[in-house]
Amino acid sequence: MPTWASSTCTRLRFLHRDIKPGNLLVNSNCVLKICDFGLARVEEPNRRRHMTQEVVTQYYRAPEILMGATHYDAAVDMWSVGCIFAELLGRRILFQASTPIQQLELITDLLGSPSAEDMSTVCQGARQHMMRRPYKPAALHVLYSLSSQTSPDAVHLLAQMLAFSPAKRLRVTDALSHPYLDEGRLRYHACMCRCCWSAGGQPRQYTQDYEPSAHQAFDDTWERELTSVVQVKDRMRKFIVNHMSPEKVPLCINPQSAAYRSFASSTVAHPSELPPSPHQWEA
Repeated sequence: MPTWASSTCTRLRFLHRDIKPGNLLVNSNCVLKICDFGLARVEEPNRRRHMTQEVVTQYYRAPEILMGATHYDAAVDMWSVGCIFAELLGRRILFQASTPIQQLELITDLLGSPSAEDMSTVCQGARQHMMRRPYKPAALHVLYSLSSQTSPDAVHLLAQMLAFSPAKRLRVTDALSHPYLDEGRLRYHACMCRCCWSAGGQPRQYTQDYEPSAHQAFDDTWERELTSVVQVKDRMRKFIVNHMSPEKVPLCINPQSAAYRSFASSTVAHPSELPPSPHQWEA
């Protein structure tokens, strides 16, 4: 399901840039939705335009971002999905370090030392740092120890999701066609989905499209036209007014909820609560 959700982002031509378990919402019918698009942005086709590295929670951050790449694509979201997949198998965070440098160490412990080709998009300082490190062989066999249910197909899919080089990392469309997902897709469409149906004791009618795609890419023209905070506030006010309707269910907050007190007193995160900033590599 995270793979399919990520594919929707890709087909809409934008990057989520913070895919993690806390941003995946699942109901009792296994319908999954991605939330928190605060770090999302449209794809940047111009490789000369720099993109921020202040994205993705560190445990799910792709190596190219850890190593100072100034341009990246949807492969960073696929890396995050791979980390979540491993977490589902092993019931623990796959790469859990306290600093970006230690995060890279854990990644290379599993994947081995990257080649010069694998580091073609990273900054010079990060490349030199990695080349000074002792050589490490890949240890992908460790993935089999994530759980007793880890199959060869699962390891094959996971290893491709976690390729060090973004150019070699599995793309969403290829991930969705991987044999490992066939059984789960069959079970979902056999009894839990809303796109297939049964009626009058007749055989179940299955949808023609198991992987529905977005009809058009996300258009960010309106966003690029906003040049000031005043414009943003005015646009938000107009949106709220235009979408007010007495027929819609109003938002209701329950003061008796156990979580109400912490919700009512919540504030923005303190600096000590923020994730580690990207490492400042030497030029």
